[in-house]
Amino acid sequence: MGQSDPLVFLHRSNVDSEIVFRSDVTVELIKHSAADADVVWSARVSTKGEQAMDDVHLDSVRSAGLINYLMKDRHGSPFEHSNFTFFVQAPIFMWREHFRHRIASYNEESGRYKVLEPVFYVPDHERKLVQTGKAGHYEFHEGNILQHATVSRQTKRTCIAAYEAYKKMLSEGIAREVARIVLPLNIYSSAYVTINARSLMNFLSLRTSSPNSHYPSYPQREIEMVGEKYEECFKELMPLTHDAFIKNGRVAP
Repeated sequence: MGQSDPLVFLHRSNVDSEIVFRSDVTVELIKHSAADADVVWSARVSTKGEQAMDDVHLDSVRSAGLINYLMKDRHGSPFEHSNFTFFVQAPIFMWREHFRHRIASYNEESGRYKVLEPVFYVPDHERKLVQTGKAGHYEFHEGNILQHATVSRQTKRTCIAAYEAYKKMLSEGIAREVARIVLPLNIYSSAYVTINARSLMNFLSLRTSSPNSHYPSYPQREIEMVGEKYEECFKELMPLTHDAFIKNGRVAP
């Protein structure tokens, strides 16, 4: 979805485990109750009371002006009646940032209860590597061929050694919750994320970058990759709401 083809490598380790290196993230929409009409009928209950039920199946296109008004004046609660549930696979360091958003419900796979799969993140050659500037004002620039080669080589070497140590401990009967401590932050984890449209817009305003934003954001690329995929689903299911979000500077209501 808008990304270059992912960088995927397979490696047969000394403990006969197939190591997978990826440069992408997985975001799948599992279920949803999301439509522009949800915003319309939930907003109109404030002035129509029980008669707002008549608007449940209303053609929301006729109410684009109402949606834009709600977005512009930041009347946020009508946007809380649309919900999305995503299945997401991404490296653990991305999840550390994602879980900071206490505006969603999460259920993640557990390294205490299952053997973690040997799938690790390695940046592809499009990932900017060089950081300059002061804290809060960083800029990121392209890396050269040597820098990309160093990142790829050192990351893979570390992951292979770490997973071999993990499997060695498991083979000797050490508990999963102990053995996992040797694994690096770029190992993939999966979770279900359930979030309403208002909270999703808050996430997108902070975790994606756009020249149209009233308040520029500078997210880490890996969480932005997740946000971009979320936004594709949001735009498809709630086009009028998404359009109002863009028109009003990507500010969550």
